[in-house]
Parts: sequence; structure tokens; C-alpha cells
Amino acid sequence: MSTFERYLTVWVFLCIIVGVALGHVMPGVFQAIGTAEVAKVNLPVAVLIWLMIIPMLLKIDFASLTQVSRYWRGIGVTLFINWAVKPFSMALLGWLFVGYLFRPYLPADQIDSYIAGLIILAAAPCTAMVFVWSNLTKGEPHFTLSQVALNDTIMVVAFAPIVGLLLGLSAITVPWDTLILSVVLYIVLPVIAAQVLRRVTDVNRLGAKLQPVSLLALLATLVLLFGFQGEQIIAQPTVIALLAVPILIQVYFNSGLAYLLNRATGEEHCVAGPSALIGASNFFELAVAAAISLFGFNSGAALATVVGVLIEVPVMLSVVWIVNRSKGWYERSAAVRTNATTIKRV
Repeated sequence: MSTFERYLTVWVFLCIIVGVALGHVMPGVFQAIGTAEVAKVNLPVAVLIWLMIIPMLLKIDFASLTQVSRYWRGIGVTLFINWAVKPFSMALLGWLFVGYLFRPYLPADQIDSYIAGLIILAAAPCTAMVFVWSNLTKGEPHFTLSQVALNDTIMVVAFAPIVGLLLGLSAITVPWDTLILSVVLYIVLPVIAAQVLRRVTDVNRLGAKLQPVSLLALLATLVLLFGFQGEQIIAQPTVIALLAVPILIQVYFNSGLAYLLNRATGEEHCVAGPSALIGASNFFELAVAAAISLFGFNSGAALATVVGVLIEVPVMLSVVWIVNRSKGWYERSAAVRTNATTIKRV
């Protein structure tokens, strides 16, 4: 992990300060940016999101899908967590905390929007940062690559239906045309563009050059978001802390569940670690873009997804620490020992 990535939370806090300040000093500029739309897609944000996502997708080689069967236990656990547990657990946590427990302390007109943002955040598994988390846990790199490639493939067809279903269950109007357009713009087309670039360029060299651009684009997007959200944040400074509660709970719940399920099935620790981390982390770049497209810059949904960015690094580093410190306990499992013995014999 680079120094810049390690201190991402610090940069996000600085973006809050800069964005809020600029929003008050230059409100006209932000209003002009907010109205630069075509078919409900904000063009400046679309450009920034592409600059964020494509460098990350360059790391994904879909040819690695041929290795999925080698790690079928870990793959199965992660898919179960990512697509059958995480979006629904986040929706439940959103309804419980934002819709009920914290309702008196949040702006009444943004309650549904906050819940929508949490759902969008949890509906897409992380694509890029998991390579960092996997490396920090000495994870099996081939598993991580094949799992991320499989998740990205599933995301093309599953993201919109899951988001639409959970927003509908939350009695939130689903703008299906905008949702589908977001999937095409921020998943399908970037995946295609990244795979084309992989075939015509030196992907390692290009990825190294574009990685700083990706992070700068993320920070620029956050400045825009907080420029629009400035008044609300100043009026309700506790909103960010309250929105962080369900996000933190779902990260620890899903990572812990994935870790325990891998242990119960006898999967190796080098697979269980990245499996737990992939199961818990979020594709916050996509979430931010989708929330802006669906609900706008000023929405609670956009703010909720940004809170995910704010806490991503420290909370995931804490999960890495837990996974590394518990390796001895993990490998004392009878199922893990039996599977390890079988592998040695083969």
C-alpha cells in the first residue's frame, strides 16, 4: 500500500474541509457543475468516475476465471457473502439504525435517501483495494484475482436487480432507466475499455501511471460532493458519525462470517483471509457514481456512500490485523488440518 493510500482517510477529511469551504465561497461554480447533465448523468462526475475505475479494472484479467474451480470453497463462501448476505444485511442495518434508532437525530427528509445510499454501497463488492488487503494477509494471489474477476462478471447483471429490489422493499422509488444507465456507464463500458487497454498496452506500466490519477479523481469527486453537502454537514455534524455505525457493523459482520465459514469448510488461511476481506469491502467508486446519478449531488444517498470512503482504509486495516493475528487459531481447526493433509497427499 502506498503512503497516499494508507492515509486515504486523512485526505478524505481534508476534502470535507476544502469542499465545504469552496461550496460557501463559490456556490455558483458548484451549481453550474451540478447542472452539467445529459440524460441525468452529470458529465464532470462521469469523467472523474471513469478516471477512478478504469485504472483499477486494468488489474483484472478475466482469463483467470479458468482457475475458479481450484478454490471452490473460498469462491463459494465469498459469493454467498457478497451476493446473498451483504446487500440484505446492510438494508436491515439501514432500516434499524437510520430508519428507527437514529431517526430523531437525522434530517427527516433524507432518511430514505440515506438508506438508499447504504444499500447502493453494499451492493457492489470491491474491485481494486482488495488486492492490497490480500497482499497484507499473505493471501493467495490467484484466488484473489479469480474471485474479483468473477465478482465483476456477476456485477454486470446482478447490481441493478439487487439495488432495485432492496430500494423497492424500502419503499424508495426506483428510477430504472437511470439505474440501468449507471450500470452501463460505470460497469460495462469501463470493463470493456480496461480489457481493450490490457491487450494493446503494457498494462503494468500504464496502471502505474494511472493509479495516481485514479486517486486524484476520487478526491476531486469528494470535493464536489462536499461542496454540495456543506450546509447540511455544518448543520448536522453528527450525520457522518451516525451513518458510519451501520457500515462498520456490516464490515465486521460480513468479514467475520466469511472467515468462519471458510474455517468450517476447511479452506486454507491464505484463501480465507482475502475471502473475508472481499466479502466485507465495497466498490465505493461505483457506489458514489450510482448514488449521484440516481439521487443527485445534494442527496443523503451520495453522502452515505462517501462515508463508506471515509472509513474504508482504517476499518479494513483492522480486519487485516484480526486475520493475521488469528492465523494460529484458524489453522487449529480440524477441517482445515484435514484439508491440508489431503492437499499434501495429492
